[in-house]
Amino acid sequence: MPATYYRLPVISLLLLLCAALSGPAPAGVVEPEQGRLAPEFTHQDAEEWLNSPPLTLAALRGQVVLLDFWTYACWNCYRSFPWLNAVDKQYSALGLQVIGVHTPEFEYEKVRANIAAKIAEFQLEHPVMIDNDFSYWNAMNNRYWPAFYLIDKQGRIRGQYAGETHAGDRRARTMEADIRSLLAE
Repeated sequence: MPATYYRLPVISLLLLLCAALSGPAPAGVVEPEQGRLAPEFTHQDAEEWLNSPPLTLAALRGQVVLLDFWTYACWNCYRSFPWLNAVDKQYSALGLQVIGVHTPEFEYEKVRANIAAKIAEFQLEHPVMIDNDFSYWNAMNNRYWPAFYLIDKQGRIRGQYAGETHAGDRRARTMEADIRSLLAE
């Protein structure tokens, strides 16, 4: 057999070895751009919001904001909702505002009635902005579903976290500690 036939598996093995030696991937915590002001919400039409009239980050100054980027066909997003609902209930009276940002992966996820049905199914009571054009996703430089962003009382991004989150897991404990710290500032 020609020598090129054997090179492909060797190259594949070398690539796998390099990936393995590069170290573990972060456990869902993404380094924030410390101090960067969060961009203002890109949707202000009433039809682009559920559970609330349109909001602005400027009007939310003085509160800590937890953004949740999700899409309604994402099982990892669904499995994070019980934790998110509990955090919303626990910390909202202390000054936390949870806001969902629904950014669809597929065309059928752009239908407002479908999004509203999922919000009702999972008993999400916090405001949800519909980001069908990915404008806020892009403004935040987001890349994940689900992804969570903590914004401090001055409107600065102070934490970014990616991945499914459950009560008591490491990511949840980290985020909740960060929420308490920002609320105390």
